[in-house]
Amino acid sequence: MSRPGRDDAPDRLYTITGGRSGAGPDNPFDLVTLVVAESEPATGMQSEHAAILRLAESPVSVVEIAAELGLPVSITKILLGDLLAAGRVSARHPYRPAITDPDILEQVLVGLRNL
Repeated sequence: MSRPGRDDAPDRLYTITGGRSGAGPDNPFDLVTLVVAESEPATGMQSEHAAILRLAESPVSVVEIAAELGLPVSITKILLGDLLAAGRVSARHPYRPAITDPDILEQVLVGLRNL
C-alpha cells in the first residue's frame, strides 16, 4: 500500500532534479514561502517547471505546490530554486503584522502564567 504524496520510484525524483538531492544553503524557500510566477511556461520546459508556473499565477505557498504536484517538499524546493535562478518566479514570506499593542501582549503573558 502506498502513501499519498510518496513516489515508489526514486529514479523518477532523481531524474526530475537532475540528480540533486538538496536545495542548497542559499535557497530562500520554506513551507510557507509564497511563490508567484513571473512568466508563462515556455515550450520545451520541464513539465514540473511548467506546472509550477501555472499553479503560481497567483500567490501560492511551497507546501501547496508540493501537494498539487504530489512531490516531496524537498524536491519542490529544488525545482523552485531552478525557476528562481532563471527569473521565472519570485518568492516572499507572507506578511504578518507584528503585535505591538502592549495590552494584547500583557493578556497573552497573563494567560500563559495561568496555564
